[in-house]
Amino acid sequence: MSFEIHRGTNISHWLSQSPARGEQRRQWFTSRDVERIAGWGLDHIRLPVDEEQLWGPEGDTQPEACELLTAAVGWCERFGLRVVVDLHIIRSHYFNDEGVPALFADPAERDRFVELWEDLSALLGHYSTDLLAYELLNEAVAPDAAAWNRTWRAPFDRVRALEPQRTIVVGSNRFNQYQTFPELEIPEDDRLILTFHYYNPMFITHYTAKWWRAGGSYSGPIRYPGRPIPESQHIAIERLRDAGMEAENRAFSRDVMVADMSIPLKIAREAGRPLYCGEFGCYEHTPPDIREAWYRDVALTFRELGIDWANWDYKGHFGLVDSAGNETGVRGWLME
Repeated sequence: MSFEIHRGTNISHWLSQSPARGEQRRQWFTSRDVERIAGWGLDHIRLPVDEEQLWGPEGDTQPEACELLTAAVGWCERFGLRVVVDLHIIRSHYFNDEGVPALFADPAERDRFVELWEDLSALLGHYSTDLLAYELLNEAVAPDAAAWNRTWRAPFDRVRALEPQRTIVVGSNRFNQYQTFPELEIPEDDRLILTFHYYNPMFITHYTAKWWRAGGSYSGPIRYPGRPIPESQHIAIERLRDAGMEAENRAFSRDVMVADMSIPLKIAREAGRPLYCGEFGCYEHTPPDIREAWYRDVALTFRELGIDWANWDYKGHFGLVDSAGNETGVRGWLME
C-alpha cells in the first residue's frame, strides 16, 4: 500500500492555535466538513496538532483532543480522504518566536520531541499506511540548517523503527522556504515526502497581517504582478532598504513562481521523492482582484510543475470557507 496525495486543505485553528475547548472545539470541524471537502474533489487534509492540545504540561495525554484527532482520521477514512498529521507547535518550538527555540538548545527538549512522536505512533500507528502520514514538525526555525538536520533525524529514525512502512513528511529549515531546500539532508527512504511552503511575495499574501512583524504594518497600495509596493511609495521603499528587505519587493509574476518552485522540484526529482506544498495562501484583506490573480497563478504553477498541494486553510483568514462556512471563492480559483 502507498500513501498518495495531490490536492488538499489545512484544518487550522481546531487542534492547533486555538483556545477553544469542549463543544466549541467539537463544532469547529466535524464529519460534515470532511464530507464537504471530499465532495469538492480534494483528496486529503493536512491536520495541524499542537502539543498543548494533546498533552498537558506534565506530558499527560488529553483524552478529548486525542478523541477528536482519531475521530477526524475516521471521518477521512469513511469519505475517502487521506490525512497528513502535522505536529505544528510544541512547547519547545514555535515558528513565530524570536531567538533560538529550546528544541535546538536543550538536549532534554530534543528527547521530548522524540517522545511526542512515540506517543503519536502509539495513538495512530494502527491506521493503514495508505490513509495516514506523519509530518514531523511545521516550519522549523533552527539557528542553522545543520541544527535542523540533526534534530529531525531523531524522531524520523524512531518512527521508522516503530512503523517501517509509514510515510513521513519533512521540509527544510526557516519556515520550509524554497530558498533553504538545498540545505535539507535527504535520506534514502522510499516512504518520504518532501515539503515546502509558499507565501511569496509576503506583501501580497500577508497584506496588513499583524502577526507578520517585519511588514504587516504596511497598508499602502500594492500590486500583482510587478513590484508589490509601487515606486510611488518612496517612504515605504526606503524603509525596506534600511531594513534589508528589498528582496521582498522584487518584481513578481508567475514566471518568478515557476523559477522559485523549480529549486525544490529539481532536488525532489533527483532524490526520487514527491514534492508537496503543504501551505500556501493569500490573506483575506488583500484586495480581491490581486488575491484572485495570485491564486490563479499559483494554481497554474502547481499544475504545470506537477506539485501536490494543501492550501492554508479550510476555514480561516485564508480559507476556502469563512467562519460561518460560506465559500469565499478561493476554491474556484484553485481548482478551475
